[in-house]
Amino acid sequence: MELNLKRPLAFFDLETTGLNVAKDRIIEIHILKINTNGTTESKTWVVNPEYPIAPEATAIHGFTEEDVKDKPTFKQVAKEISHFLEHCDLAGYNSLKYDIPMLAEEFLRAGIDFDFKNRKLIDVQNIFMKMEPRTLSAASRFYLNKEHKDAHSAEADTIATFEILKAQLDKYKDVEVTDKDGNTSVPVKNDIDALHNLSSHHRNADLMGQIIYNAEGKEVFNFGKHKGKTVEEVFEKEPSYYDWIMKADFPLYTKNLLTKIRLRMNQK
Repeated sequence: MELNLKRPLAFFDLETTGLNVAKDRIIEIHILKINTNGTTESKTWVVNPEYPIAPEATAIHGFTEEDVKDKPTFKQVAKEISHFLEHCDLAGYNSLKYDIPMLAEEFLRAGIDFDFKNRKLIDVQNIFMKMEPRTLSAASRFYLNKEHKDAHSAEADTIATFEILKAQLDKYKDVEVTDKDGNTSVPVKNDIDALHNLSSHHRNADLMGQIIYNAEGKEVFNFGKHKGKTVEEVFEKEPSYYDWIMKADFPLYTKNLLTKIRLRMNQK
């Protein structure tokens, strides 16, 4: 099934120096852009992360510091990447938990004001896990009936993710699912808004899901000792909690959001 798009949808995958969103850096990014007329464009950037590459990461993707020492930095190609993603919704595999927050951090470090909030974000893994819990390689076998070759190559992973999403649309067309509350629906639809909603576990206020919206639309902590409490309530009763977060290894995107909330409180 071909994708029903209102604007371009960019599938992307990252290879990085490690798994810490706040500290680690991008080494490779591949983007496969599906235009509304069905045509495709793809680009790959390999960059010098200016940060040590963990041996565990090298064992997975094969990049060493010698491989990237003469490459441009992310900051040097950030505008080019941002321009390529202009007006695009975003899709990936495990992208809501990792790739999108990592990309957001890199754009912030590069001084690029890249708008994530007004884009639809589709995580093929979340759809997969809700419908058929498996890994990307298993997803390839399950949906495409073929082995996923060159796993952990950004280009191969990106293309596989695109192919799997199309296969998911075919397989789950008109399939009804009953949720934990007993509500029955057809969740997988060839519609970006529906796929965006199905990809999300919570209504995230930040990109990592550390701050989410409650039923009243208020920002709530989704971690630690204040989990379930509104940000404003915590900052009113324990102002030092904001200072602790600012000094800790939280993503810049999360810190920026909390700073905006604090400024909003001061203006009341």
